[in-house]
Amino acid sequence: MVNKTDETTEQRIMAAAKKIFLAKGLDGARMQDIADEAGINKAMLHYYFRSKDKLFETIFEEVATHFLPRITEIFASGSTLFEKIEAFCEAYIEQVKQMPYLPVFVLHEATRQPHVLVKKMFGNKKPPVHLFAQQVEKEIQLGIIKPIQPLQLFLNMLSMCVFPFMAKPMFEHAAGISKKQFDAMIEERKKMVPQFIIAAIKK
Repeated sequence: MVNKTDETTEQRIMAAAKKIFLAKGLDGARMQDIADEAGINKAMLHYYFRSKDKLFETIFEEVATHFLPRITEIFASGSTLFEKIEAFCEAYIEQVKQMPYLPVFVLHEATRQPHVLVKKMFGNKKPPVHLFAQQVEKEIQLGIIKPIQPLQLFLNMLSMCVFPFMAKPMFEHAAGISKKQFDAMIEERKKMVPQFIIAAIKK
């Protein structure tokens, strides 16, 4: 039986870790920072989570558990293809906006232990990308969109949403923009990315 105090402490640690990871990134965050933010000592933090990596993995699994059903809902819905592109881009950008260090973690884990990452993200289920692909093929046949390989279209959507977060430090430095300006640009991309993609494939 889970002790309510333990559950509350763990939730407090998770909330503190998300705040510290957001402020300092995965590499910059320290366990002491997280312990201080949670209002506990470092020994207690290590009692619940033996390492920063383990703590982040737990957060990642929680995010995946909540986010992936939303993607499934979008792809399985009766919406038009264009509506699905708009919904996917908005949902994906909003999720990563809240946890911008996620793409770096995913890329690192995908290189280091891809099978473990896939298991963490999807468990025994797969997002219904095939439904999206079928709809793309159907709308090509109906003459609604130009011929395009469905997976190429999906990769375009994914990469255009995620790349700004991956390149954020370089982009901020090269373009000389502030964090506030970057955040405003990311907010604009919720509309701009689907508009760009739809314009590229629409007949």
